[in-house]
Amino acid sequence: MLSADSAAVVKATLPAVAGALDEITTRFYATMFHDRPELLDGLFNRGNQASGAQRQALAGSIAGFATALLADPDARPDALLARIAHKHTAVGVTEDQYTIVHKYLFGAIAEVLGDAVTPQVAAAWDEVYWLMAGALIAQEARIYQEAGVAPGEIWRPWTVVERREETADVVSFLLRPADGRPAPAARAGQYVSVRMRMPDGVHQLRQYSLSSDPGGDLRRITVKRVAGTPEGEVSNLLHRKVRPGHQLTLSAPFGDVVLDEAGTPLVLVSAGIGCTPMVGMLARLAATGATRPVLVLHADASPDDHALRAETRELTARLPHADTVFWYERPDAAEPGARTGLMDLDGVAVPADATVYLCGPVPFMRAVRTQLLGLGVRPSRIHYEVFGPDLWLPDAV
Repeated sequence: MLSADSAAVVKATLPAVAGALDEITTRFYATMFHDRPELLDGLFNRGNQASGAQRQALAGSIAGFATALLADPDARPDALLARIAHKHTAVGVTEDQYTIVHKYLFGAIAEVLGDAVTPQVAAAWDEVYWLMAGALIAQEARIYQEAGVAPGEIWRPWTVVERREETADVVSFLLRPADGRPAPAARAGQYVSVRMRMPDGVHQLRQYSLSSDPGGDLRRITVKRVAGTPEGEVSNLLHRKVRPGHQLTLSAPFGDVVLDEAGTPLVLVSAGIGCTPMVGMLARLAATGATRPVLVLHADASPDDHALRAETRELTARLPHADTVFWYERPDAAEPGARTGLMDLDGVAVPADATVYLCGPVPFMRAVRTQLLGLGVRPSRIHYEVFGPDLWLPDAV
């Protein structure tokens, strides 16, 4: 799909562009938000902007897409963009916004690289950008259609019907549609965006996995309070302010890491709050009377820190061929059979033909994926979900 002339130019200039991407994306966001401050209200995550995570994700996506195009110029690597497309739809990105991004991104490239950006170089990278944008626009249109919503029109009001303290820093919210309409269809493993107005009047969005069976009209999200400096804006507001009877604004469900319906063995692997989509999958398996073999592996600081631990045990007990193995850095009598320390799959019988779902911090997933590959699980059978911006590189996990 990339023309031969452009491929030659991109190949020659990719090292220089990739080397300057951090500066380019820094200038891009600064200029765009200066000129279009409304984009920070309900679209971009201020926390990820402050930490640089969003900048790194954008830089990684540009470099990764260009590298994939050069590896096979006659194809467009659409599969690599699926996760980005789902994240875009979960915040309501629309086609017209790609023109805005193009304007400021290419302005930043010209400012940073200066005279090196000849008309030929600009045209080649313009082709790369619109190939990437075109692929995303097409995927996002399909995702919106499948979700039954118009592009960008993803929001509905939901009423909190129950709040449950899971651990000292984790709370679950059970929700029902507040507009009287049925809940949108969802699949186990998907997530929703929560849109909240901050004390300064700016809206912020965060994504939370569905942590219960998504088959009915109730939905549950389980939220860990993000501590630190700065603290997590949305999670702390949810913890401090939201009670039964309050309304929250939720998006339609999105996400491409979803429970399959095959009969092959299933392995659910998580750490910390990464347990939430796994519990949603377990709940779906239990609700549908699944009989496939299921192995649940989870690592946490301690049993007291393990959110939804009792529910995980209860759901696993309802499945005829399911087992659990837990690891705790600080084990105690609440889980006498748990292993001590970080997750180590030595001695764990992981079927080589299993479908594996991973969720947790990226270093955890990278380490466990390496172990799974060593046990003979094929890479194509390992699926993962990342909280926050995905550092979109082929070897990220």
